[in-house]
Amino acid sequence: MAGDSSHHGAPEVRHKAPLEKTEESAGRWYFSRKEIEENSPSRQDGIDLKKEAYLRKSYCNFLQDLGMKLKVPQLTIATAIIFCHRFFLRQSHAKNDRRVVATVCMFLAGKVEETPRPLKDVILMSYEIIHKKDASAVQKIKQKEVYEQQKELILLGERIVLVTLGFDLNLVHPYKPLVEAIKKFNVAKNALAQVAWNFVNDGLRTSLCLQFKPHHIAAGAIFLAAKFLKVKLPHDGETSWWQEFDVTPRQLEEVSNQMLELYEQNRLSLIQANEAEG
Repeated sequence: MAGDSSHHGAPEVRHKAPLEKTEESAGRWYFSRKEIEENSPSRQDGIDLKKEAYLRKSYCNFLQDLGMKLKVPQLTIATAIIFCHRFFLRQSHAKNDRRVVATVCMFLAGKVEETPRPLKDVILMSYEIIHKKDASAVQKIKQKEVYEQQKELILLGERIVLVTLGFDLNLVHPYKPLVEAIKKFNVAKNALAQVAWNFVNDGLRTSLCLQFKPHHIAAGAIFLAAKFLKVKLPHDGETSWWQEFDVTPRQLEEVSNQMLELYEQNRLSLIQANEAEG
């Protein structure tokens, strides 16, 4: 699937992953922020941290749009995003078109989360989003030759994504522990759940899911939501609410700080954009 001029074609397999840890399958996708930022395959290909963060947000936005067009649940979109994050943990943006990879990840996520969408629909919707500035794109993708070319690219990409992920498609998201914990709190449950849920969704655009386990992210989102809503969370003598999440105060602080960073970056981007227009 054609993307940026520098990122044509299907994903490429790199047999030696630069980030390797001799851990069991469950833990092999978790690394420190420093490891992720310094050992990224993209960094070795000359893509700096700022550019990679932009590319990460770009494919997250693309997947959000594609998921909405395909009418899949947020859980399926979140799964596709995490597959993408894991792929680019081990492969370079310089050698892989992020939108081809993202399209493959959405197709896979649909199957994994039991919300499958026909490959044809995924290809059509993806092509239309990628070429949204081209009024003729809707007709082009209906041409047999163009469609077959995209189909071949996605099917090849699927094999490469599966190999890169080590066929490890089992995911646990922060949503379940988040909702289950809030149900036990004697506070404004609906508001707290909604704001915390939003923090989890926004956090998907960062590398948080590559650093922290789902229940740690859930705890960070609840902590931030409570601060935002000025809600007092349960504290019973020596026992605090966050202990239920098996999270340390330091992890809680790190997760919430990284979530806040995202909003600060967005605020600065808006200021810069306004200054440029002025």
